[in-house]
Amino acid sequence: MAGKGYNAFKMAQEQFDRIADMLNLDEPTRKLLRNPIREYHISIPVRMDDGKVKIFRGFRIQHNDALGPCKGGIRFHPQETADTVRALAMWMTWKCAVVDIPLGGGKGGVICDPHDLSDREQERLCRGWIRQLSNDIGPVRDVPAPDVMTNNQHMIWMMDEYSIINHGHYPGVITGKPVGLGGSLGRAEATGYGLIYQLREACKEIDIDIKKAKASIEGFGNVAQYAAELFIEYGGKIVSVSCWNQKESCPYSFYKKDGIDLQELRKITDRFGTIDLKKAKDLGYEVKPGKQWLEYDVDILIPAALENSITEDNVNNIKDSVKIIASGANGPITPEADEILDKRGILVMPDFLANAGGVVCSYFEQVQNNQNYYWPKEEVLGKLDNKMTDAFYKAWELSKRKKVSLRDASYMIAIQRVVDGCKLRGWI
Repeated sequence: MAGKGYNAFKMAQEQFDRIADMLNLDEPTRKLLRNPIREYHISIPVRMDDGKVKIFRGFRIQHNDALGPCKGGIRFHPQETADTVRALAMWMTWKCAVVDIPLGGGKGGVICDPHDLSDREQERLCRGWIRQLSNDIGPVRDVPAPDVMTNNQHMIWMMDEYSIINHGHYPGVITGKPVGLGGSLGRAEATGYGLIYQLREACKEIDIDIKKAKASIEGFGNVAQYAAELFIEYGGKIVSVSCWNQKESCPYSFYKKDGIDLQELRKITDRFGTIDLKKAKDLGYEVKPGKQWLEYDVDILIPAALENSITEDNVNNIKDSVKIIASGANGPITPEADEILDKRGILVMPDFLANAGGVVCSYFEQVQNNQNYYWPKEEVLGKLDNKMTDAFYKAWELSKRKKVSLRDASYMIAIQRVVDGCKLRGWI
């Protein structure tokens, strides 16, 4: 998808191979874990509003379920590929394992642009996706969730279709649902807040005063907005955010030296996270090319859009003032760029550790669905803070003890947990 010349799945496999060498994994274990355990490629016929039928291509890829049912989002994106979904499924396996929740890794996608579809067409697409996969997902098998350009309305259509097919009430088949229909309070904030909970601890460890820190964010979707919200609440300043502009078919960066006003930007942003260019200019924002989000004099960079945002081609545009990169997106930094950042002494908080708040809260949602008892928001966010903080310090302590990067330490913890699960089951 984003980043020409980069294959996300190849990148995920390369990352795994490095850690497999460090853990001295045997060949059968490597073969099992470097590829998905199951894949579903589907065609979804949808009757459009004009009466014509259009065929959409979709995927559901299950990487590993040794530790529990597969878990992972469904993306609607015009440039979706099977390899991207494979990579994201693998990263979900490590993400669930590193935060120690009893779930495996899966991911789904449909090649489409929801901007071009009416609400009724999107509903038919969601229900069609479920009809094709209803035998291969479920509360104890594989639990989807929202992802890029999908939301809680899409999830409720999917849950409803699954319930119709299976003649029952199955709120646990999918997470990210609306509150009142099986959704969890705090779910909207979870990924962005979870990222900042860990960033707060990282700042303490390398002596950055978060109240005086400045950050630039790539993206202005759910993750970026809530990460900005909590960062500002902690006293930090966001000087720039960026978004994809549908009309112009390119990204833009919105810069304000004294810090953005989050609420005013939200008022001029559509539900896909696209900021109105003219209104932003009228509010005093400098509108610049989207790639400039990483070129500002800040302490912290937060890539919270798509994968392959920081590559060997642009990594040297990052200023020396940057001390931490907190990965809100999945796979935002290529391995080549990662090596350069490590040599420069920039702390990289890896994606599958830093942005795991969403899947942690999805797990909480499943637990609440199973209990048919729902927690107050403060309890959800408190449990999320505890889980994310604990996961950060386990990785931080191992990185110091083994003298490896935070990314490598996180991978070592996650992969070893999955390996142990596979061995206990007798798979390897």
